[in-house]
Amino acid sequence: MDEQAKKTALRMLTYGLYAVAARHGNEVAAMTVNFLTQCAFTPPMVAVAVELDSKAGRFIESAGRFAVNIYESGQRELAGQLGRKSINRPDKFDNVPWTPGPATGAPLLEDALSWLECQVRSKVESGDHTIYVAAVVEAGVHRDGIPLTMEETG
Repeated sequence: MDEQAKKTALRMLTYGLYAVAARHGNEVAAMTVNFLTQCAFTPPMVAVAVELDSKAGRFIESAGRFAVNIYESGQRELAGQLGRKSINRPDKFDNVPWTPGPATGAPLLEDALSWLECQVRSKVESGDHTIYVAAVVEAGVHRDGIPLTMEETG
C-alpha cells in the first residue's frame, strides 16, 4: 500500500471534533474524539469510536452511558486540553465548567455549542478502539454557532 496516498486520502474524510464525557460515581472523564457519526433516525442513534486505553472509555464501559459535547469553531485549545491522555494529565478536566446531564448524569460542558446524552445499545471491537452504538436519550443546545472541525485544527 502506498502509505502517503493512504494518509492523504484518509485526511480528506471530513471530521468534526467532540468531547465525549462519562461519569463513574463521583469521578468524571472526557476525551476529544473525531470518529463519531449519527447512525440511525428512529430511534436517533450515534456511533463513536473510543480508544481502548482511555479513562473515559472505561467509564463508558462501566456506566453504559455518556455525553457528546459539540465543540464550537475556535475551541481548539479546549479540544486539545481534553484530548490529552488522563494518565499524562490527570487534571485535564479541572477548570472546565460542566453540569450533570438530566438523563444520564454524564458531564455536559457549559462552553459547548450543544450536547447529546447517550445510552449504549451495543459495541464492537475495532483495532485499537471500541465502537459504541448508543441511543440519544436527551439533547440540548446552548447557543447557535459553527462546530469545530479537524480541518480547522490542522
